[in-house]
Amino acid sequence: MAVADSEAEPTVVADHLDIIYKVIAGQGGKGTAATAFRRILKRQDRPTIREVHAVKDVSFIAYKGDAIGVIGRNGSGKSTLLRAIAGLLPPASGVVYTGGQPSLLGVNAAMMNDLTGDRNVVLGCLAMGMSAAEIQQRYDDIVEFSGIGEFIDLPMSTYSSGMAARLKFAIASAKMHDILLVDEALATGDAEFRVRSERKIRDLRDQAGTVFLVSHSLDVVLDTCNRALWLDGGVLRLDGTAEEVVAAYTKFARG
Repeated sequence: MAVADSEAEPTVVADHLDIIYKVIAGQGGKGTAATAFRRILKRQDRPTIREVHAVKDVSFIAYKGDAIGVIGRNGSGKSTLLRAIAGLLPPASGVVYTGGQPSLLGVNAAMMNDLTGDRNVVLGCLAMGMSAAEIQQRYDDIVEFSGIGEFIDLPMSTYSSGMAARLKFAIASAKMHDILLVDEALATGDAEFRVRSERKIRDLRDQAGTVFLVSHSLDVVLDTCNRALWLDGGVLRLDGTAEEVVAAYTKFARG
C-alpha cells in the first residue's frame, strides 16, 4: 500500500470492500423473440440470475492532492470500484468512507439527449450546486474547453459519443470537486482535447482535490497521476506510485 505524508488528509478509505451485484445470465436487456422462444423450449419460466463478485476485499486510503489511476484488464472491477466510491453501489461487506462529496464525472445523470448542449451545460452545473451567477461566469470557458463550438445549440442526440463525453468532462471539471471520479473520459476526442484534459486533471490535483482516473492508456496515467491501483479479477494486486504500478502491470501483461 502506498504511504502518504503524515500531514496528508485522507479523503477516501476503502476497508475490506466487497461489491457483489446480480445480472441476468444469457440475456441482454428485455431479450428478443428468439431468447423468449428458447426459454419456452427449455421450459424456463424465468431467466437465470447470476451473482458477480466484482470487487474482492479491496483496501486503500486516498489523500487530498492524490490523482490515482485505476488500471487493469476489461472486467477487472475498475468502473465498479468508482461507482462504489460514488455511493452508487452498496458494499456486500466492508465499507467506503469519503471525506467530501464524490462526483462520478459530475453530471452523467443530468445529461438529457433531447435538450441542447446549451441547456445541458446549465442543468449539469445546477446539478453540481453552482449558482446562476457561477454558471454565467463559467459558461464560455466550459463551451470552449469542450470544443463543441456551434453544435452547442443542437440537441445532444445529434452529438457523437466523443462530443458528448467532451462536454460532460468540460462541465464536470468546471467546478472544484472534493473527489472527482473519471471513467475513461479521456479515451474520446482528439489529441488536443486529451492534452487539455490531462492538464485539467493536474490542476484539480494541485488544488488539493482527489481524482480517480480509470484509463486503459498507461501513458495518460503516467502523465497525470501520482499513484495507481492495479485491479485484477476484482482483487487489488498493487497500490503504489504510478511508475511502480504501471511498470508491474506492463511486465505482467507482456507475460
